[in-house]
Amino acid sequence: MGFACGIVGLPNVGKSTLFNSLSNAKAESANYPFCTIEPNVGIVPVPDPRIEALAKIVIPDRTVPTTIRFVDIAGLVRGASKGEGLGNQFLAHIREVDAVAHVVRCFDDENVIHVENKIDPVADVATINTELCLRDLDTVTKRLDSARKMSKSPSLVEKAAFPLCEALVKHLDEGKPARTFVLPDDTHAAGIMAQMSLLTAKPTFYVANVDEATIADPTKSAHYRALVALAKEEGSVVVPICAALEAQISELDEAERPEFLESAGLKEPGLNAVIRAGYEMLGLITYFTAGKMEVRAWTIRRGWLAPKAASVIHTDFEKGFIRAEVIWWEDFVKLGGEAKCRTAGKLAIEGKEYAPRDGDIMHFLVGN
Repeated sequence: MGFACGIVGLPNVGKSTLFNSLSNAKAESANYPFCTIEPNVGIVPVPDPRIEALAKIVIPDRTVPTTIRFVDIAGLVRGASKGEGLGNQFLAHIREVDAVAHVVRCFDDENVIHVENKIDPVADVATINTELCLRDLDTVTKRLDSARKMSKSPSLVEKAAFPLCEALVKHLDEGKPARTFVLPDDTHAAGIMAQMSLLTAKPTFYVANVDEATIADPTKSAHYRALVALAKEEGSVVVPICAALEAQISELDEAERPEFLESAGLKEPGLNAVIRAGYEMLGLITYFTAGKMEVRAWTIRRGWLAPKAASVIHTDFEKGFIRAEVIWWEDFVKLGGEAKCRTAGKLAIEGKEYAPRDGDIMHFLVGN
C-alpha cells in the first residue's frame, strides 16, 4: 500500500530533524538550506494501543503494527514555482505524496538562520502556499483554455469545466489553496478536480515546531497561536512538537523514555500525534486480524467495502471474497477472545457491501 505523507516547509524549520526522529533514518540535518536534496523516505509504524490490548488476550507469536510512509522533501523558497532553488524537484516530489505535513517554525533562536530573516509562521505558510498556488494556477489556466475551446462541443464535462476552472482561477489567484475551494453542485466537478491533480488540493496539516520551554503549553507562544488561527480558517489542524526534543527521545532506549517525557511535561512523544494526524489526513483506518501466529493491523481507506479491504492481505482475496466474520475490538478485549464473542453473539457475518469500521477484527472466508 503506497500511502505517503510529505513533510514540507521552508529550509531550516526542523523538517529533517522531525523526519530523522520519525523514521530513525539519518537524513543530513544541517544549519543551511537544501541539505535534503533527494526526498528521503521513512516507513513509520502507526502507534496503536489496541494492538497490545488484543495481544494480551491472544498471546500471539508476534504483533505487527500498520505503517505510513513519510517523505522528507527539499526545502522550498520564494520563486520555486518558477524553478528557483530546488523548486522543480520540490514540486515534482510533492506531487507524488497523498497528504502534506507542513512544518512551521514557531520558535526564536538567533543561532538558527531563517531563510526570510524573520520568524513569522503565517508569512512562512503564505510563502509556500503562494508557490504551490502559482503552480496550480498554471495547471488550471491551461485546463480553462482547453474548456473554452471546447465550450461549443456537446461534452457535458467541458461545459462543467469552464465555470469551475474560471472560479478556481480566481480562488487560487487570491492565494487560497484548492482544498478550501467549494465545489459546485455538479456531477462532473469532483472528477474534473481529481484529473488536474492540484498540489494545493492535497489534505494538509501543520506541525508547529516550538522550543523546549513552550512544548508543555504551546499556547504560551504567540507564534503557535497565530498558526492555530490560520489553520482554523482553513479547517485544518496543528500538531505542536519540539523537534530538538523529539530527536533526543528517539535516541533513548524504550525504558528511559517515560521519565524523560515526564520531565518535559509530555504524556507521549509529539511524533505519535504527527503520525496519527498523517494517518487521519490520508483518510485511513485500521482493521485487525488476531490469531496465535500474529496480531496484525492493516491499513485501508475509509469507506472501502469488505472485498477491497481483504485485498490488502492478498490481492486474490478480493476476487474470491465470500464473507467476513467481524468482531468489534472492544468486545474481543472485554469478553476475552473470539470463542467467547461467538458464544455471546458478538460475532457478525458480513457480506460484500459491508464497510469495515476503524477497529474491526476481521476474518475473511474466500473461495477460488
